[in-house]
Amino acid sequence: MTGDPLNASQTRLQQGNANSFGEVVSFVNRHSQLLVLADARDEACIAVWPAMQGRVLTSTAAGAGGLSFGWINRELIASGMVLEHVNSVGGEDRIWLGPEGGQYSIYFAPGVPFDLEHWFTPAAIDTEAFEIVKQSAGTVSLRRDIHLTNYSATNFHVQIDREVRLLSNEQIWSGLKIVTVSGIKAVGYESENKLTNLDQVSWSADTGLLSLWVLGQFQSNPRTTIILPIKAGSPSELGIPVTTDYFGSVPEDRIAIHQDAVFFKADGDYRSKLGLSLQRAKGILGSYDAENGTLTIAQHTLPTGPAKYVNSAWKLQDDPYSGDVTNCYNDGPPSPGGAQLGKFYELESSSPAAALNSNETLAHTHRTVHMTGDEPQLDMICQATLGVTLDQIRSFNP
Repeated sequence: MTGDPLNASQTRLQQGNANSFGEVVSFVNRHSQLLVLADARDEACIAVWPAMQGRVLTSTAAGAGGLSFGWINRELIASGMVLEHVNSVGGEDRIWLGPEGGQYSIYFAPGVPFDLEHWFTPAAIDTEAFEIVKQSAGTVSLRRDIHLTNYSATNFHVQIDREVRLLSNEQIWSGLKIVTVSGIKAVGYESENKLTNLDQVSWSADTGLLSLWVLGQFQSNPRTTIILPIKAGSPSELGIPVTTDYFGSVPEDRIAIHQDAVFFKADGDYRSKLGLSLQRAKGILGSYDAENGTLTIAQHTLPTGPAKYVNSAWKLQDDPYSGDVTNCYNDGPPSPGGAQLGKFYELESSSPAAALNSNETLAHTHRTVHMTGDEPQLDMICQATLGVTLDQIRSFNP
């Protein structure tokens, strides 16, 4: 493995065809500097971007010429511009903080309306660099000291520590709890994210709490489907199966809710978002890109007992700690004829609300695995991890 962005492996991985991993790395390196972590054969590779919060920008399972799995905003990266509200340059694993909306939001100044005009992403998790504090073969650790103010005028002094790790094949398969599968190319990585309270006082739910939030952006096409495994049970016992009204109702032809799984179209054509509560989430979600034969699995940590999650709805809330733990998003125009961010979808997870004492730390880990190969093998993996078959996915999204 390699962690040196200037070594021979990095140079080899900057070669490839359009939309290949090597081409993406070469393109971004003309404007900034990526750090490539690769396995011993330079096949399973990830590109980490320290200047953009240490996000994993993209990955591949087949070296420089392999498909680049992450969505990137080429136009914005090439322009060098810094946009006012958010700079969506892409990233398969990027760190954010919650809540986004509500009386404890850190994206809206005190007292302003909850609308796009007044929504601003804090620069430290949008455009600014994290410092590399440690680097080894296949791993990089980064840190950032941040000051924030929420909608209720509560001030926070926080430290974010982030360690990104490229996973071995053994770690991938053991993490999925299945025996090693032959005939499959895979790349897997995880980010361990820590939030530390650097204030001299404890954080209180009465004045607002923060949470760690990891989002991954991937390339959409008409034959991509998101799968959300859910805990089966009655609404009276577990609550609604899935939150569907983040951006208004989701058309019936774009979602299918079954007893133990939800299917959701990820074509980048209709702006919509889903969420799972702690009562419904299983700590795993995924997608299947039938056009490229790629199965993607995202896993994340869950608390061992009851926990509260911040609510990011853009309104003053009756219960600001009734938020979701697992989310997915499909981009699209915000209004008829409006410009969208890009042809991408997201797989997301959040930590519980951080009711931390001074110098106390909360951790949250998010793992991503992409797999390509023989369809019968992918079908077996899909059933073992997400609980559905590829035929079921195709029936929903032919």
